[in-house]
Amino acid sequence: MKVLYAIQGTGNGHLSRARDIIPLLQKKNIELDILLSGTQADISIPYPIAYQLKGLSFIFGKRGGVDIWKTYIRANSKRLQKEVKSLPIDSYDLIINDFEPVTAWACKLKNKSCISLSHQAAVLMKESPKPKKFDPMGQLILKKYAPTTKQYGFHFNSYSSQTFTPVIRQDIRNAAVKTLDHYTVYLPSYSDEKIVSVLSQVKNVKWQVFSKHHRNTVRDENVLIRPITNEAFVESMATCTGMLCGAGFETPAEALFLNKKLMVIPMKGQYEQQCNAVALKEMGVSVIKALKNKHLEKIKNWVNSDARVEVNYPDMTEEIIDRLLKEAFIK
Repeated sequence: MKVLYAIQGTGNGHLSRARDIIPLLQKKNIELDILLSGTQADISIPYPIAYQLKGLSFIFGKRGGVDIWKTYIRANSKRLQKEVKSLPIDSYDLIINDFEPVTAWACKLKNKSCISLSHQAAVLMKESPKPKKFDPMGQLILKKYAPTTKQYGFHFNSYSSQTFTPVIRQDIRNAAVKTLDHYTVYLPSYSDEKIVSVLSQVKNVKWQVFSKHHRNTVRDENVLIRPITNEAFVESMATCTGMLCGAGFETPAEALFLNKKLMVIPMKGQYEQQCNAVALKEMGVSVIKALKNKHLEKIKNWVNSDARVEVNYPDMTEEIIDRLLKEAFIK
């Protein structure tokens, strides 16, 4: 059986999850090819890539949201259509898709089955938490970006029979957990200047900010700006007092698994992160709307508190893979 595993390459979460899923798929009695599309990831996967595509990426801005103009400019619809039409999906018995648009639309145009294995699949399920204010455009974009025929989802809680707790990568499960005196920060949709201008006002705190914009370590007052590497980020998170990050999925899930204090800031105009923020707030995680001076008091109160959320995220990734393959009639 030939299987194509298609991965969204925007951001780091999809690739982090793929690093654990790929070796499990390779153990099965299948012939596996990997497709990667998108940009703006800071980590790689140490496996051969059969297809490396530009795909359709949301481009992070520097003010807490998606840069719509850059996203539009780089979309290049003619190139995207060419990628969709040229992909040889008919040569595969099964397509597994982690929010990857090229394979999803190639399958849809040819009426071929495409199975979602992603966080976004769980967000769209009716049982998952949603913001009180309905966002029809945000929901539509999330639904139409990478359409699939069957869904298996990952979320902060198991909200349905098709929703599973997060894949916590082995780097995190095996990390040496300590509590040192720094706070780890990952806010890729904000500029370094904005982060420093706000966090430097929270005195007597050592902030370690992981940045997409710096290749060298730089200190600005009580804020240490570090380039992103997988090893450095894991070490910082495993030894921090608390984690301040966007309301994505993998990073908050890893912080919860490590039993770290957690505060999240959902990206503006990003429906998935708004949904995540609702789910995390229901669990007791601190949420602020934006990184602004008017929220300084909330940040200080969070720093001075010791509120932590207990979770149970067992290592069940192989069980999920086995179920998916069984239900797809692959022995």
